[in-house]
Amino acid sequence: MFLENCYLERNTCFIGSSEDYKSSKVVVIGAPMDFTTSFRPGARQGPERIRTTSYVLEEYSVYLNKSLNDFTYYDAGDIIMPCGNILESLKRIGTAVEALLCDGKFPLLFGGEHLVSLPVIEKIAKKYTGLTVLHFDAHADLRAEYMGERYSHATVMRRVVEIIGGNNLYQFGIRSGDRDEIEFGRKNTNIYINQLIEPLEEISMKLKDKPIYITLDIDIVDPAFAPGTGTPEPAGVSSREILEALYLLKDLDVVGMDIVEVSPVYDQSERTSILAAKLAREAILQWGK
Repeated sequence: MFLENCYLERNTCFIGSSEDYKSSKVVVIGAPMDFTTSFRPGARQGPERIRTTSYVLEEYSVYLNKSLNDFTYYDAGDIIMPCGNILESLKRIGTAVEALLCDGKFPLLFGGEHLVSLPVIEKIAKKYTGLTVLHFDAHADLRAEYMGERYSHATVMRRVVEIIGGNNLYQFGIRSGDRDEIEFGRKNTNIYINQLIEPLEEISMKLKDKPIYITLDIDIVDPAFAPGTGTPEPAGVSSREILEALYLLKDLDVVGMDIVEVSPVYDQSERTSILAAKLAREAILQWGK
């Protein structure tokens, strides 16, 4: 087990998680960072709240006819972040994910702001040749820089393009961005403006033999269903639609996933955190064996 020196601390664990790391395919890990959040901070509290609200759910999924009780998965806890040090924090995330990959695990990361996805994708792309990233988000996140910074939750997908190439990035549900980044997306990535289910159905067969990483910003969901996020954007998809999107991917070779930008301070009903926990449960049930 290579995680011992990865700056991890364990508190509340996700519902039904095991103490058996060795036998677990899926390993949950938290990245409580929101250093570059541009509107409403608080996403650093997301990993903990996703875990605590997971206990309102049943272990059994009526959608998949599977139960978490039939799976062995491990919650490694949260990476300890040095406050304000973006590059060191990204390095620690990458180190932890690399350790999981060396052990043959499926990383399921809870953010934190969307920038935490970058080192995960970077490490997974090194292991899986031809990695395809499926990006679910309200925002394109394709800016070359934001407020003078290359590393930001607003630039993360631009950095991903530099790692895997734009042809291997598919972006769904996008409904916000400046003109330059949307034009960049239309020329360089597979970007679907305010679309989700239909394009996923169309490309699923095309992606069948490719390693897939899913990065899911909770703000793809309309703030009526998921208000607890830092940059809410009206006219998004419903909770049901984002679940349906996951089910469309059940036969693909998904090798990792993250759920980011849950900000509990704006989630008084906790419905955003509960939705994130439900998405995590369904991901474990789909790809946990």
